[in-house]
Amino acid sequence: MMRVVASCLLLLLTGIWQVARGAVPEIQIEIREHLFYPSTVEVPANQKVKLFIVNNDATPEEFESYELNREKVIPGNGKTVIFIGPLEPGEYPFFGEFFPKTAQGKVVAK
Repeated sequence: MMRVVASCLLLLLTGIWQVARGAVPEIQIEIREHLFYPSTVEVPANQKVKLFIVNNDATPEEFESYELNREKVIPGNGKTVIFIGPLEPGEYPFFGEFFPKTAQGKVVAK
């Protein structure tokens, strides 16, 4: 009985701590030579996620995804944050509007 109570208390305190610190998972994506690194990112399903995108190229790139309903220009040598989700399990492609043949990727919600 004490173990059950202790386990419940631990789960409750962990949940409160995560909410208090704003526990939104953060994924970093880099743009180098008009490519996304990594090109595939896994995120938790049914949860808001913060994409931190760093453009290491000297030229701007536009992160675009019809499925994620997002588009944002990242200046050359710039950074940006894009929030996505909560997403149902599945795959959500994205691409670079300025270099669509090379800058391609996908978000996989599991």
